[in-house]
Amino acid sequence: MARRRQEDPPAGSPAWMATFSDLMNLLLCFFVLLFSMSTVDEEKYNQLVASITSAFSILDGGATAIGDGILISSGVSQLNELDQYINSTGNTADNTVDSDQFNDYEHGDEMTDEEKFEQMLEEIEEHNLSVNEQLAEIIEEAVNESGMANKIDVSFTSQYVELSLKGALLFDVGKAELKESSLPVMERVGVILERYAGSTIEIEGHTDIVPIHNDQFENNNELSSARALHVFDYLVENTRLDPADIKHSGRGEYVPIADNTTEEGRAKNRRVEIRIYNPIIQ
Repeated sequence: MARRRQEDPPAGSPAWMATFSDLMNLLLCFFVLLFSMSTVDEEKYNQLVASITSAFSILDGGATAIGDGILISSGVSQLNELDQYINSTGNTADNTVDSDQFNDYEHGDEMTDEEKFEQMLEEIEEHNLSVNEQLAEIIEEAVNESGMANKIDVSFTSQYVELSLKGALLFDVGKAELKESSLPVMERVGVILERYAGSTIEIEGHTDIVPIHNDQFENNNELSSARALHVFDYLVENTRLDPADIKHSGRGEYVPIADNTTEEGRAKNRRVEIRIYNPIIQ
């Protein structure tokens, strides 16, 4: 039986290979088009992040900024949308710089890069100021409802809400231990911090300019530091606050808020400040 001669393969590439090549080219063009539409200038974006980071003290995210407690009154209930700004990840909802917002700045031909960054920082600061103002109003109403308006002063900036307590309310002259009569006030402060502090808490002790030297303290720096530490110890022992989220320091007489030449001014300077920092997106 004669052996069959194998037929020569057809000339050129198989028909399926041409179709496959066309498909790959179309897919490549499609993805290149998508990439060109979505790419953000990485160098400018990194400069933006660096500018924001240097302008603010970036803080670790915390728990829910508005706690599980019930809001105080009908006036406060009108502000119950605040928890939409500060969520359980420690981020403010509207602080995000989305790609559309960034592209608006990137394509603003009439502004320099520095002007764009400064404008973005101003808008972020304005937003944080508005959020902190609402939180300060809630805390101030809680203070008023508890009958301690004359003992706790509430103020705010774009970075934090501050509770200021008079030194004479908390301590005896030249002492750092909390007075027994101050414990109801500290208890109320602890409740407020548990309910509304969703990020870093800072405790600062301050004194007047009158020098001190006794068996316990060499100077006002030591006294102010010890007072801040005693407030810290009370909060750690009597609340559910995480000690890792609380820092304390003594500033001595170096940050006065009133005239040290008068007794009234010195009394204002002897104080403890507790700051609730606004969580900033990282």
